[in-house]
Amino acid sequence: MKLMEYQGKDLFRRVGIPTPSGVYATAAGDVASYIAAHPGSWVLKSQVMMGGRGKAGGIKFADDAQHGEALARELFGKVLKSIQNPDGEEVKSLLVEEKVDIASEAYVSIAIDRAARKPVVLVTAQGGMDVEEVAERDPGAIEKYWIDPAMGYSPFIGRKLAFDAKLPEGYRKAFPSILGALYTLFMDYGANLVEINPLVLTKDGRVIASDAKVELDDNGLYKHPDIAKWNKEQPTDDDQAAAVAIGLGMSNYAKLPDEDGRIGSVGVIANGAGLGMGTMDAVKNAGGGAANFLDIGGGAQADLVKKSYNLVTSDPRVKAMFINIFGGITRGDQVAKGIVEALAGDDVRKVPLVVRLTGTNAEEGRAILAQAGFVPVETMDEGAARAVALASGGK
Repeated sequence: MKLMEYQGKDLFRRVGIPTPSGVYATAAGDVASYIAAHPGSWVLKSQVMMGGRGKAGGIKFADDAQHGEALARELFGKVLKSIQNPDGEEVKSLLVEEKVDIASEAYVSIAIDRAARKPVVLVTAQGGMDVEEVAERDPGAIEKYWIDPAMGYSPFIGRKLAFDAKLPEGYRKAFPSILGALYTLFMDYGANLVEINPLVLTKDGRVIASDAKVELDDNGLYKHPDIAKWNKEQPTDDDQAAAVAIGLGMSNYAKLPDEDGRIGSVGVIANGAGLGMGTMDAVKNAGGGAANFLDIGGGAQADLVKKSYNLVTSDPRVKAMFINIFGGITRGDQVAKGIVEALAGDDVRKVPLVVRLTGTNAEEGRAILAQAGFVPVETMDEGAARAVALASGGK
């Protein structure tokens, strides 16, 4: 689950990370009212998921209520486009924040290093730009520290990183506590990534998070029901909304554009993003094209399988379906029951179906499918070839 900036800053404040004062707004009148009640200089920041919004014209500055309202009307409904998202994303909300006098900009993030099996902290004094650019131009400017989860965070880590990264002296006192709070957020909320860029040192000596990027693991949302609700409030396109509506994460379903003039006609359902992408590649290698990506996740029950099937087949491009399940947490018999239930009703669109089940309760699942008249396949490549043939009208 990726959070908007205003949501990330909400979590920052919960753990004690200072942020600029401001308000979240969904209407131009709200922007005007807030600025009128709080005279000063303000920044209007488009709340979108894509990066590069500033270069795309998604950030504006206002010094009075009238100007703020005019700029807000200009931003609402605007489609911002960037290298990350050439198709663009519509602006539906704004974060109105105080304009701060910046003395220096730093960068700090915590991510998961899967190879080391530890959270890794990245810090550089060259904030305000993509860390990839810094890494390419001046890799020595980025300091890293791997935190042992068994030991946790200690302030000496923040002091060491601030010194090694050559952060200006104004950061030194505040940085250890800010990094400690960031680590608390990372662990308590089950994050995959937390990032502050830039972490600003103001001319009056404050250290504040001027931006926020937070990605949470969907599997941990049950611990925070209030955060889980955000998942239903913030979809930015029809695919995300459809995924959330059936109980998936926003990034778990997407229709695929036609490739090289060929229309993808094989619907794909898999459990796990990696397996899903591998299944799409197998379909392509078999001479066909996937119409969609759908990661049904771990522990998928029959009801979710049925909803996922109906979602994929709602796309008229889908001429055949390939369901590829590796049973770990997900049980093959539950998947099989979901498939049988999905095709039992008269209110579903039936297409030729290929199923590969392997792993936990796979034999039981194959038996259920066989009893219902389906013939499951043994390998992914076999399943992909068969699905492509069926989508083309073959057998």
